[in-house]
Amino acid sequence: MFKVKLSVENCEKDNAPNNEGEEEEEVIQQSSPQDDKDQEYIIRLENELSQVEVERQKAKEEADSNMNKLRYLMADFDNYRKRMESQVESKINQGKAELILRFVSIHDDLSRAVETAKQGKSETVVIEGLEGILRNVETLFDAEGVKEIETTGTPFDPNIHDAISFKYDDTVPENTVITEIRKGYMISDKVLRPSLVEISKRIVKNSLNDSNRTKGD
Repeated sequence: MFKVKLSVENCEKDNAPNNEGEEEEEVIQQSSPQDDKDQEYIIRLENELSQVEVERQKAKEEADSNMNKLRYLMADFDNYRKRMESQVESKINQGKAELILRFVSIHDDLSRAVETAKQGKSETVVIEGLEGILRNVETLFDAEGVKEIETTGTPFDPNIHDAISFKYDDTVPENTVITEIRKGYMISDKVLRPSLVEISKRIVKNSLNDSNRTKGD
């Protein structure tokens, strides 16, 4: 009896299910609560980083847009500054030209006064005084860049010459300035006052009439 009972116990023990390996496998596959928290934390960080990247890109685009606007504003301001400087300089030059033009008239009067004094044989001290004043005016012209316009012997230029008369002259090319009637001046490469001049014209000969006269003779 003892042997039979022992065999039965052995059979029951052999046929008993082995759950130890399954329990170990279940332990390996199951994750701990701490791992779940870490995984959630990583996912949350990734989402936050994605949001930060979106906001960074948006801030960069806004900054680039503001920088472009600033560049446009600076360019507009620079153009405005140059335009204002040009206008101010133009007004200054215009005012200076008007003032110098008055001295040009004084220079003309002084030149005529000196010639009249010399022709009238005035006292030397008077002539020298007038010539001294005339030199002072001419010194002012030099300081302000005022130059006389070339006239006699030069080709007529309507930009700087004003022809008020002409004279037939075959000894020089046509439209050559032969007489300066009033002196002209320039300032900063601009005409302050054009020269009044007399220019040459060629005599036009009618060869047909000359030929008829020869045959009639």
